[in-house]
Amino acid sequence: MIVVLDASALLAFLQDEPGGDEVRGLLSQSLISTVNWSEVVQKTLAKGADASGLWEDLAALGVRLQPFTREQAEAAGRLWLPTRALGLSLGDRACLALGLQMGCPVITADKAWQALNLGFGIRVIRP
Repeated sequence: MIVVLDASALLAFLQDEPGGDEVRGLLSQSLISTVNWSEVVQKTLAKGADASGLWEDLAALGVRLQPFTREQAEAAGRLWLPTRALGLSLGDRACLALGLQMGCPVITADKAWQALNLGFGIRVIRP
């Protein structure tokens, strides 16, 4: 089973946060959008950590990078209306658009996503 990782889920793994162990078990079957990867790099650098070689380490664990396509960009735009009350960012919607396109569950640490009913699985890694 393929899953799509939100930046928050991958960061939970990388920063040894609650839910990170669950993400560890999914890495070999996971995809992440280039938009969400950009978020991971930015937040890693913001914490003062070195992001050099980070992608290579994750790729060795089986994580695959998915380019943000025009179709995903349009889907993310269409997701603005059903998600705006929750304040989801473009990065959040890019993740959801990839899950929608791939027809696979999305993994996130963002509890607000529990309120979404978009026709595909959303799994929140934190209670």
